[in-house]
Amino acid sequence: MHAFSKKIMKRHIVSKNIIREYWYSYRSEVFFFLILLACVVLSNRLSVYIPVAFYEDIILPIQHGALTTICFFGAVLLFVHSEGIRVRKAFGYTLLAWGIAESFFIFQNYVLRMPVFLLGAEAMTAYELMAANLLAWLMLLYPTEVLRPGWMNTRHAVIQLLPMIALVVMDHVVPADLRILIMLYPLVLFGLLLSYVRAYRIWCEDNYASLERIDVQWIVRYLSMVLVMAASYVYICVSNSPVRTFTQNSLIFLVFAYCIEQILFRPDPRMVSKDAEDDAQADVEQSENAAYREKLEHWMEEEKPYRNPEFRLMDLRAILPLNRTYLSQFIHNEYDCTFYQFVNSYRVEEAQRLMRENPDMKMADVSAQSGFSSPTYFIRIFTGVTGQTPHEWSKKIHSA
Repeated sequence: MHAFSKKIMKRHIVSKNIIREYWYSYRSEVFFFLILLACVVLSNRLSVYIPVAFYEDIILPIQHGALTTICFFGAVLLFVHSEGIRVRKAFGYTLLAWGIAESFFIFQNYVLRMPVFLLGAEAMTAYELMAANLLAWLMLLYPTEVLRPGWMNTRHAVIQLLPMIALVVMDHVVPADLRILIMLYPLVLFGLLLSYVRAYRIWCEDNYASLERIDVQWIVRYLSMVLVMAASYVYICVSNSPVRTFTQNSLIFLVFAYCIEQILFRPDPRMVSKDAEDDAQADVEQSENAAYREKLEHWMEEEKPYRNPEFRLMDLRAILPLNRTYLSQFIHNEYDCTFYQFVNSYRVEEAQRLMRENPDMKMADVSAQSGFSSPTYFIRIFTGVTGQTPHEWSKKIHSA
């Protein structure tokens, strides 16, 4: 196919199916959020059948003890195995702070017999709500470091926390009840953080041809868990039913356990990309673009480097003497898409060729020979780009 017509075809595919591909990229996270929310709602409904005395004397101490243990244990694991990865340290600090707060709660409630605070809209003061919101803010340290590495420092932390402190002071000096605003303030920070997800995804697409093991989807899942935790907490505050903390404490324990496992074994894509950077040529003459484009397309068609599931932007250095920034700009300017979309268009075309020429080939083999890291990822990308599953596409082609 002529290079120009192929370029137009890729632009058409990207522009026509970007919404569909975005849905196929995140639909598992949407379902995860809905299932998690449904479980929390059901658990809250069932918690009313737990006798209050039994819960406060037996279940609650066990829950807080388990939370304290997993917080300190997880923090130690993340610090010991941080390997210079800042995002692991960020979540380690979150767990450490939560563990200290849980230890204080246990000491006050079960040693001194002086409850720290009583849940319920009528009982909680603005200061108690602020203390709880500080823990919620700590949960946002990890995604902040992922989405905006190095941004969080003392000055920015103070800027984020000042409005909440101001609300607490105002609630104390003005006649209006501002507790609901204090309780909901972390949602403002959550919304701001959520606005950076798309930019982070674009960055990942500019540097990696496969996002299956990159944490774009994971960070959306993490934020969805934080949102469900916040919704459950707000419901507890307004319901005046302390027994419903059974659901919240159980949810926090499961979220921490899940996050420790995920973060501990998850690479930092920014660090990997930084390690691959070097002092390559940092400028491109406009007259060289056509030659570079022709050279790149010839290499992609003849050598098919995209068949390597670990294919990355810096691998283009094999034929183009540019650094990471200019490689990314070159792909954007010449093909009007990200590196991720550029490579996956070749992979989808290769898969279509294999299915067209080998109607009996198994989809797992098509996936592997096209460069996709797994059959599941192959189906998701292929469906997002073409609007049909590989089976549907193959059946349509061979029945024509």
